[in-house]
Amino acid sequence: MYNAKIQNYQKGAIKAQVAGADRYQIIQMLMAGALEKMVHAKVAIDKKALSAKAEHISKASAIVDSLRSCLDFEVGGEVCENLYALYSYMLDRLLDASVNNDVAPIDEVMALLKEIKSAWDEIPVSVREKTLASNQQSQASVG
Repeated sequence: MYNAKIQNYQKGAIKAQVAGADRYQIIQMLMAGALEKMVHAKVAIDKKALSAKAEHISKASAIVDSLRSCLDFEVGGEVCENLYALYSYMLDRLLDASVNNDVAPIDEVMALLKEIKSAWDEIPVSVREKTLASNQQSQASVG
């Protein structure tokens, strides 16, 4: 019962964060969430908790797939193509981890995602704000 109350509180807190977040912050939250689910999956594999492993890998995979589907090829060009391929590779490796009950592929995916997240986190706020303003202007002219 206590865990359920904590989970409900955490879900509410996450919803509040998302409601006030810009696109950059949401991507950061998604990456952090995927990493968290992978940590839980590794623990589940170590404990041989197969249903928990499946749940956590499934959620991590869904987040990575969401990150992949957010790519804007018109703006990002070759960088987006490379990220798409990398996210696809990560999904394949998470599947390998699930099928083989092996933490090594998860470690590999975590290292790759941490590297991407680190680069994402280093984008200056001024660049983020300029990009967001530009995107809003573009959407206003289209709409």
